[in-house]
Amino acid sequence: MIGAPPTLAATSPPPLPQNPNRNSSPVGELFAFLLSLFIGFFLADAVVCLVDDSLILLFDIHVLTVIRGILFVFAMLMAIVIYGLMGLTPMIPKRLFLPLTLFNPVAGLVVVPCLIYFYGRIQQVAWSISFAQVILALTILRWGQGGFKFRWPLVAENQLGVRRFSWGNLSVFLLVNLFVLLPAVMVYLVLCGALAMDHFSDGFVALRPEGLTVQARKYVRNDGKTIQLLPMSHIGDSDFYWKLSQSFPTNSIILMEGVSDKRHLLTNTITYKRMATTLGVAEQQKEFKPRGELVRADVDVEQFAGTTIDFLNLVTLIHSKGVNAETVLKLVEFSPSHFEEQLFDDLLRKRNRRLMEEIHGRLSQSEHIIVPWGAAHMPEIAREIHKSGFRMIETQEYVAIRFRSAGNTSKSAGKGGDSGKPK
Repeated sequence: MIGAPPTLAATSPPPLPQNPNRNSSPVGELFAFLLSLFIGFFLADAVVCLVDDSLILLFDIHVLTVIRGILFVFAMLMAIVIYGLMGLTPMIPKRLFLPLTLFNPVAGLVVVPCLIYFYGRIQQVAWSISFAQVILALTILRWGQGGFKFRWPLVAENQLGVRRFSWGNLSVFLLVNLFVLLPAVMVYLVLCGALAMDHFSDGFVALRPEGLTVQARKYVRNDGKTIQLLPMSHIGDSDFYWKLSQSFPTNSIILMEGVSDKRHLLTNTITYKRMATTLGVAEQQKEFKPRGELVRADVDVEQFAGTTIDFLNLVTLIHSKGVNAETVLKLVEFSPSHFEEQLFDDLLRKRNRRLMEEIHGRLSQSEHIIVPWGAAHMPEIAREIHKSGFRMIETQEYVAIRFRSAGNTSKSAGKGGDSGKPK
């Protein structure tokens, strides 16, 4: 699993109280069976994850990935069921099962900053979390059984509560989830999103209260040559694309992004029409009509590694067919070694190198070069431009996607609105 576990207490609490005089009932037997099954799946998932992460970390072997995925799905489904039942009935001992049901969600939330700032060490993070999950599972099992006796059922019926339903329990459960946990998770994810955008884009993209903004930067060299870097998004407000197009000098050379596919190596195509329609925005390819000389400065698909092409075909397959059992299984099975490094080299570095070659080749032909490329490319391009003797002299912020109410999705600012903020 990836994430961080709940902090364990320094000393183990006493075993759950048992009621030897409690009469057996079908409901109690069913709950004892479900809770025991959940603990079993959680422990099995933890052990398989730890072994899998150890093999990946030490030997780069991925033999347990499919089994790990299946166990994780079953464990998560049971966690959702048990968590919901805890709100309906006080029979389930919360101090025993709250840590188990919340482990994976909390782990997933805590790991997000690790993905942002420590992506290169994410496998070590994953191993640590899998190890913590095993410790948590064994600790909970020991609490429930009063030691490592491993008798079935793992949770005895006389360890359950007596009352089957309580309005007070249900009310507190709903209030805590709706007004504490859900808002806290939403705020946390928004903050993580803002941190990720700022970190990975080197400030070219930011999440503001008014919307998603991009920062255009203008660079100049001692001989008067200028280069403008304009972070782009595949979807955005119409006035965003209109203002950018109108800001370009007519005598400028515009180096356009866009990977070609002359040999038709990609089996499906990606369109952003559905996403744009859902968000009430426009597509870049339809609205962005810049003035000046347009020059394609990107690579062709055949220049990518075979694993990258296979991955792009898998992504386009999921995009065209949606998420189903077939596409999810193919995605889980796709795990070539050192794939991430090759993917980033193809999709970012290789294309950036091609763009820089075009920039150096065109500087002798024009005083103004404009680079409207994806925001992910901008940090490296900016560093290469600095090495070539350019210095930044001006920035301008544009609102690419403006946050607005559901009833106001068509005219956020109009073509005369204030999307640009010179600094």
